Amino acid sequence: MGISTIKSQTAQAKSVLASNTIAFTACFAVWVMFSIIGIPIKGLLSLNNTQFGILVATPILTGSIFRLPVGMMTDRFGGRIVYLILLLTVLTPLWFIGSATQYWQFLVLGLLVGVAGASFTVGIAYTSKWFDKEHQGFAMGIFGAGNAGAAITNFVAPTILLSFGWQMVPKIYAIAMMVVVILYWMFTYTDPSHKHTSKVTIKEQLQVLKDPKVWKYMQYYSLVFGGFVGLSLWMTKYYINEYGFELKTAALLGVIFVLPSGIVRALGGWFADKYGAYKVTWWVMWTSLVCLFFMSYPQTALLIKTTTGEVKFDISLNVWVFTALLFILGISWGFGKASVFKFLSDEYPDNIGVVSGVVGMAGGLGGFTLPIMFGVLIDYTGINSVIFMLLYGATAVSLVWMYFTFAKEKKIKHTEKTRSEALKEYARSA
Repeated sequence: MGISTIKSQTAQAKSVLASNTIAFTACFAVWVMFSIIGIPIKGLLSLNNTQFGILVATPILTGSIFRLPVGMMTDRFGGRIVYLILLLTVLTPLWFIGSATQYWQFLVLGLLVGVAGASFTVGIAYTSKWFDKEHQGFAMGIFGAGNAGAAITNFVAPTILLSFGWQMVPKIYAIAMMVVVILYWMFTYTDPSHKHTSKVTIKEQLQVLKDPKVWKYMQYYSLVFGGFVGLSLWMTKYYINEYGFELKTAALLGVIFVLPSGIVRALGGWFADKYGAYKVTWWVMWTSLVCLFFMSYPQTALLIKTTTGEVKFDISLNVWVFTALLFILGISWGFGKASVFKFLSDEYPDNIGVVSGVVGMAGGLGGFTLPIMFGVLIDYTGINSVIFMLLYGATAVSLVWMYFTFAKEKKIKHTEKTRSEALKEYARSA
């Protein structure tokens, strides 16, 4: 139990929400740390874009895979103890990243540190059970704002790197994580009613995978969250290569994407509570499609032969226009991350840990595969904006799938409602 001075259920719920959010913020900062320290490591080891993509994506892999088993353990044993063990597991490999010198060492340590990404599943399940259905979307949105940990890395890591060398970044992060562990244990609580009974088997928990709706939400989340993670890992490098900025400036510009996208998630949860998860997700997809269409435009120069000679026109995407579109994209994905989990809390309240684990795993795997695909595509085409072409195609597919699946559901509900009203009218007239 946490400190005994907090006794009321409402106060404990708020304390748990605050502690979970802080811990998730720290975990997310660690999870995307290679987006900054990976840049000097790339130069040190002479890596190509594909190898760099693998390096930054490696922690995302374990963070994604562990989301399902961690979610199942949260349902059975409670969020507090599972979260604490997860935080402690990250400390040792995090500290030793600063001592690594070879590519394989970074990959192995990255896999171990990546477990931090599974904190989302623990926290979302642990948090949701402290709040009623009317407030779950907002509470989970506040917790999900811990995605802003990526912005902390963009703010803090470049300063540490330039002042003390990249090796000090993971060591300072490890010390900060230890402080978070202590505070977490002091200010979190356990409610026995939140746990599943020990009679619930793993097989029974995994029955949720037979529900086609779960797979649909997995696909949505692999875009809004997977895309967020993928771009969070890549944007600093993108600004350096595409627009020629220095590391610190490029990282700060990346914050324009990651910080609002994390913070606005709470607002997205409130909108999902008020207007429904479907409407919010629908507009997220359309907004993303428009932004990605323009961001896909490569740097282009038009050469025109005139009677007085050749005239060159630069018709590339201006950095400030690009950044404005990136900001809007981040906002829309922040709303989308919240609305998808509003779907889950509405439809799967009794096994939210397992369902959030499955959907969270899909999102994390999207964040793992995208940076690798980014690297391969750039190495193959030589066009930096090809990453947005890929995301544009994925968004178009999601939008079409969403339209047809939900249209079918609405048609069925409308038919059932019409039939019910007709039967009532017939009963009255008879």
